[in-house]
Amino acid sequence: MLYALKTAELMERPDLWRAVHELRYRIFVEEMGWDDLRRPDGLEIDQFDHEDAVHHLAIRNGELAGYQRMLPTTRPHLLTDVLGDLCEGPTPTGPNIYELTRYAVAPHYREGRWGVSSVGSELIAGFIEWGMRTGVDQVIIEFEPMWVLRALQLRFLARPLGYQRTYGRQQVVATLLTFNEHTLATVRERRNYDAPVLAGGMPETVGLRRAS
Repeated sequence: MLYALKTAELMERPDLWRAVHELRYRIFVEEMGWDDLRRPDGLEIDQFDHEDAVHHLAIRNGELAGYQRMLPTTRPHLLTDVLGDLCEGPTPTGPNIYELTRYAVAPHYREGRWGVSSVGSELIAGFIEWGMRTGVDQVIIEFEPMWVLRALQLRFLARPLGYQRTYGRQQVVATLLTFNEHTLATVRERRNYDAPVLAGGMPETVGLRRAS
């Protein structure tokens, strides 16, 4: 299941908070080579982990299996303050537009299917469900160019906002994705799973499997 927690809720749970920032460090610093984020404590934390951020946690077998963060575009976010060279022209903004950042799947949950793992597809279904509940129908994502085509195949309306750039070991393009109930139906069909993935409340105590 997927849990959507505001930053204050996440901080009330030290086990969840640590698991989130350890996973982000493992993926974005150690794996993707974003050395500007390197810290001696092995946690990836930035200025956008503010009170309006929403953290999506995919929990499997008592572990944090996947994560993504939603940032409102009505206040500074990655595309405006850090990755501005990815956008040609005005940055899309509004209460119905969020920026999806730090999408990450723990390595041992990347079994792979149609280009994304079951945890990854749960994260996708989850942000659509979350958006439909909260009045959000567009997200900005900075991802690899191949994902523009995959997004179109999932019935997102995908509009690149600029040219691709290299960050760390990754080619990145900023894209505005618009979605609706047809997008969710397509994602669920691809997952072969029709039930909602977004849960209420708080997950049980979780950890993060250490690399062997």
